[in-house]
Amino acid sequence: MEVGRALTLALALIAVASLPAAFALLFCADEIIDRVVCGWSEWRERRRERRTIDRLDRAVEADSLTRDIDLSEFDSTDRRPLEQLAADLRRLGGQRLGSSGRSMVWYAGVLQAYDDRLRLACRALGIPEHLAELTGVDQEIERVRVEGVLHAAGLALPAARAGHRQRHR
Repeated sequence: MEVGRALTLALALIAVASLPAAFALLFCADEIIDRVVCGWSEWRERRRERRTIDRLDRAVEADSLTRDIDLSEFDSTDRRPLEQLAADLRRLGGQRLGSSGRSMVWYAGVLQAYDDRLRLACRALGIPEHLAELTGVDQEIERVRVEGVLHAAGLALPAARAGHRQRHR
């Protein structure tokens, strides 16, 4: 009988000791359930995004697009950041297009700097260009082509905007 009383007393102590935990579980059950459901939803969303990206990679064959690009060029210390080149191109492009009243020497310098930045941007993105090899109208046509290709690659340039007329000298 002593063992029965000791067992009953032990169970009573365990019940009293776990009573605060039971109350906390009862009052916080909705938050615990909410956290579990939110965590599960986030896991499903991340899984769905990964599967979608994997399907897109297989559909586009992303490896074949980047196979010929030498990624070591992007790590070179002498390479200017693409953001800086884009800012330079926008600034020089604006000066080139709004050069009324300036001297021809100033305009030629701005145009040379603009072409240099176009060549650097093309080299950074792996786009072929022939600006240095051409002169006159051929160079103007190549400049417009390069601006269009850079615009298609995501660089918004003043002369490449839709509806924007380019002034020729």
